[in-house]
Amino acid sequence: MTAYPVLFNQTPDQLRRIGARGGRAWGRNWRARQRGERAVAMPIVRPDLPPVETTAQAIATLDAQFPWLQAERRASRRTR
Repeated sequence: MTAYPVLFNQTPDQLRRIGARGGRAWGRNWRARQRGERAVAMPIVRPDLPPVETTAQAIATLDAQFPWLQAERRASRRTR
């Protein structure tokens, strides 16, 4: 017989029985969860999203905050 030290030296038959009990319990709990979900259908409430800033608005904000970068950007466009 092979020793299973992690499982307290139980025989393979004992391990099979433990596994079968666990499988039945898992199935029983899963079916109960499925029945419970059908019985109570909670409405999905989605939180309000914050306003999304567009790229153009972000550029305008940065241009107002850092005017020296705005001038530098315009100068680089003309040199192409």
